[in-house]
Amino acid sequence: MGSKVVICGAGFLECIQGSNIAKALATSNVPHQVQISSRSPQRTFDGLRRVITAEQLLPPAAADVTKPDSLLKAFRGADLVVSLVGVMHGSPEDFERIQWKGAENVARAAKDVGAKLVHFSAIGADANSEIPYARTKAFGEAAVFQVHPQATVIRPSIVFGPGDGFFPRFAQLSQVLPFLPVFGGGTALFQPVFVGDIARVVEIIARNDKDVDNLVQGKIIEAGGPEVFTYRELMGAVLTYAGRYRPVISLPFALGTMQGYVMEKLPMNLFTVTRAQVEQLKSDNVVNSSPSAKHVSFKDLVEAHSPTSLRSIHEILPTYLKECSSVF
Repeated sequence: MGSKVVICGAGFLECIQGSNIAKALATSNVPHQVQISSRSPQRTFDGLRRVITAEQLLPPAAADVTKPDSLLKAFRGADLVVSLVGVMHGSPEDFERIQWKGAENVARAAKDVGAKLVHFSAIGADANSEIPYARTKAFGEAAVFQVHPQATVIRPSIVFGPGDGFFPRFAQLSQVLPFLPVFGGGTALFQPVFVGDIARVVEIIARNDKDVDNLVQGKIIEAGGPEVFTYRELMGAVLTYAGRYRPVISLPFALGTMQGYVMEKLPMNLFTVTRAQVEQLKSDNVVNSSPSAKHVSFKDLVEAHSPTSLRSIHEILPTYLKECSSVF
């Protein structure tokens, strides 16, 4: 049996990324013991219990990234901690408390128990950004490296796969709207990455291969898929694989900002958009074409240590998108 890996996260990240990472670790050539830790880990644990043996799936351990003592208790005996700390919506204070200080707390606890750390951030993390999500992602990265210098930071672009929160949402929107909207022409670039490929990288890092450790520790891995798309092209793919025709219509950014101002004050629903999300659509979300020496190639790491290439949305979306779009 391999090492003990603690996956620490919540909500969407825990459900889609955490579950896929757990499966990859449990089914590797040297299966690892996996523990799910979050404020409410039972739901993810129950889902994994159907596909991972009791020997490989340890009992869940409740932990709160804002409470360091709970992390130390949950991480005891861990060889590797996978930190999926993050929120998609909230106040600026929420982003700071979870994505910055929470990430720092996880890194410190991992360091204190002697565990390696893989910390998930996001492409677009920027300490100078006016968008709380992007700014606190960058602050979280800096805090992680300060506390745990040998940590590995993974920055994904849009993550896709069964259960993702992006493509099925727009497929569902296409059921109730006469068109799919894009803002500012939908020209921003994205590089969607398959959740299974992200899980493969974590499994590779968990192997305790000295060559891999020397390559990735203290480094940043920007995770993008094999293809780059405009936002408009992604909406076209949604319609194609949902089996539905709708025009894709461009709306002014100003209109999106006005919509966000209203919608972000209401309870979250299918139509929720925030001003910050509209602002993010003004920037590309792709792997840096001129990375620094601190960066490691996601594509090269996956393809050097696993038998298959990165997966495309054209291969994966047809396996789940039509089914997701019919559930509303």
